[in-house]
Amino acid sequence: MNRSPLATPPEPDPIAHLHLMRLLEEHPEYTQRQLSEALGMSLGKAHYLLKALLGRGLVKAQSFQRSEHKWGYLYVLTPAGARRKVQLTRAFLVRKERQYEQLRHEIEALRSELTNHTG
Repeated sequence: MNRSPLATPPEPDPIAHLHLMRLLEEHPEYTQRQLSEALGMSLGKAHYLLKALLGRGLVKAQSFQRSEHKWGYLYVLTPAGARRKVQLTRAFLVRKERQYEQLRHEIEALRSELTNHTG
């Protein structure tokens, strides 16, 4: 597939992006290292995901002074990022509800099977 150099790259992992956006809403002051630790992923992957959100205009970085001699960034969802987070949340919820229903039916079948075998 030929992609224009100006085309927006595909979103690599919507679920990871959702988790990252939720975390950024709660802790915009987190460093990339803190984000990676909170998400349970490598620093490189957290950087990659954050860079993708920044590149898509879903998050913006604002400079702030952490201490007397240290500067950091606040990572803030843009209005487009907030809308995308809602879309991802809806899709994630639908998927999890479907999985829940499948598990519920499987559990019922297993209980029934045990009841029939134990007499």
